[in-house]
Amino acid sequence: MSRHDFSVAEFSRRQTRTREAIGQAGLDWMIVIHPVSIRWLTGSDAKSYQEFQCLLISAKSGPIAVLTRDGERNEFLDDALVDELHTWGGGEPEDPILALQKIADRFGLRGARIGLEVPGYFLHPHHYVRIKHLFGESNIVEATNLIHDLTLVKSAIELSYIREAARIGDIAMARFADSLCEGRSELELAGEIYHALLTSGSGLAASPINLVSGERSCFSHGAPTSRRLRRGDFGNVEYGATFKRYTSTIGRQFCLGQPTIRMVELYELVCRASDACLAEIRAGVPAVVPHLAAKEVIDEAGLNHARVHLSGYGLAPGSPPGWAEPIHLFGDSKYVLQAGMVITVEPPVFIGEERLGARIIDNVLVTENGYEVLSRFSRDLIVVG
Repeated sequence: MSRHDFSVAEFSRRQTRTREAIGQAGLDWMIVIHPVSIRWLTGSDAKSYQEFQCLLISAKSGPIAVLTRDGERNEFLDDALVDELHTWGGGEPEDPILALQKIADRFGLRGARIGLEVPGYFLHPHHYVRIKHLFGESNIVEATNLIHDLTLVKSAIELSYIREAARIGDIAMARFADSLCEGRSELELAGEIYHALLTSGSGLAASPINLVSGERSCFSHGAPTSRRLRRGDFGNVEYGATFKRYTSTIGRQFCLGQPTIRMVELYELVCRASDACLAEIRAGVPAVVPHLAAKEVIDEAGLNHARVHLSGYGLAPGSPPGWAEPIHLFGDSKYVLQAGMVITVEPPVFIGEERLGARIIDNVLVTENGYEVLSRFSRDLIVVG
């Protein structure tokens, strides 16, 4: 993603909505940490999330400032829509929190009510503690999802990017199905998928491919290995395709030779659970409702213990290691579906004692009266030989 992928007007709307949300939360400033939030506000796609970085934005109009490591200076200058760029480090070590202190003092953040994103992967505990000490613990409010919640409903151009990612994902799945045969390794097949993705216009997805076969098919997130496929193998493949960082995911089941009765049972079970989930998706429905519908189908089959994963989640323009948004189709979700959200549907069954598992993944656009499936590749069990 880049500032050139959207109009200045779209970035302006995003920034205005963020300022309004900061004020409505009773805050004066926001310290933004998550790379997806920074990207949504500015367009930057730099890998600066590997070290400390933050964006400062106030509830009132004023400059938006970014503090990042010096190695990303040129990329930010080219790709990010920011008013002030400050960097730290570079050729010699430097303390980023001291650099933040200088900016904060110039902007008058001391004594202000400040929202702070506290994402799971992108803020070191040492930096978190020092930020709270710098501004005063009573002045810092955890506001991790304040901006993420603004991103859940996608604009028309965002949806066009997601549709393109889904199209590319379908191409790669067709390549996988054509390449699937006995004797090939999981890694070789993963290579076919990545080749198809990258040569069809996908960027690198935020999370690596999952590809399991045979006795490994009970792994819910197994990476491909040198294991070579054998006749009788049941397996699962899932991956993300991206366009301008916007992600579409897809997952399918495959079998070499005729599947056993149990393999067909598990495949058909996750299809029925997915259908039950889909039947409840439309604007205005609590996100927990589709999950409960899928859960009931799996529970009735006596396999609730094998339902080791949520039933779906919102899709974002992710940064490693993931692409999920805060909205989850899960038991504790407080979200309500809205038209324009894009979510995955993937209720799973993975049974360790049977060395078998199944999951079908499709992405859907929530509409006022239902949903639109974005993947076009058939969800039929892929049977070879």
